[in-house]
Amino acid sequence: MGLWDAFIKLITNILVAIHGFCGDWGLSIIILTLIVRLLIMPLMTRSTRSSAKMQVLQPKMQELQERYRDDPETLQREMSKFYSENKFNPLGGCLPILLQMPIFFALFGVIREVVSKPEVYGPASFFNIVPNLGIGPSQAIAQLNGGPWTDVAIYVFLDVLFGLLTLVPMLLNTQVSADPKQQRTTRIMGIVMSVWMVWIGWGLPSGVLLYYNTSALWQVAQQQLVTRRVMDAAKAEAEANMANKPVEIDVVRKERKQRPHKKS
Repeated sequence: MGLWDAFIKLITNILVAIHGFCGDWGLSIIILTLIVRLLIMPLMTRSTRSSAKMQVLQPKMQELQERYRDDPETLQREMSKFYSENKFNPLGGCLPILLQMPIFFALFGVIREVVSKPEVYGPASFFNIVPNLGIGPSQAIAQLNGGPWTDVAIYVFLDVLFGLLTLVPMLLNTQVSADPKQQRTTRIMGIVMSVWMVWIGWGLPSGVLLYYNTSALWQVAQQQLVTRRVMDAAKAEAEANMANKPVEIDVVRKERKQRPHKKS
């Protein structure tokens, strides 16, 4: 058994244990999502502080990039020094996302396993809301066979929500930035990403969509209740540190010309 298969087996066992407690696979996925979000919450807080610092330090970083644009080696050295002095990790905001991605992809294998063995795991449904967590909107429509469209409405809703919950956090982030150009760029990117996610979600199992939507709803709530306070505090701290640093002055010494020797 490879490492990835072992990870899928681990997630399956965790979901089976949760299912034994709550008795429903959809609810088990929601509970797993909440557990994951609680575990990475300290990392998310650290990521938020890193993003806030980035906004404060960005002008200084751009100044260094402009000053040493023709000297990559010196630029790299000065940027590393700048990060160290300000205790800033430019990759700090990526870690929470990277930690969630394996679970997101592992759910494909877990749901496939559960759906293929109903005699072992029971019906792969979310109460009477989502009859089959193993199919997505495209498959639900393909299996409609002349039945009422209400049978596929929940699958389409989960997919549309998949797109909207990609857009909403990006729109909330625009409220933090004071730069109108950056706000406009973020909105356009958010709309494009949202449409792209709806297209991707059209073929995803509804169990995977349920996981993502639950996680995204948590993120929106956390962003409104916690993130802004953390960002304001981190910005104030970074601005205070920058204000207390001595002003750096570049001094360029002129080369002294040698005096001509008197002829004897």
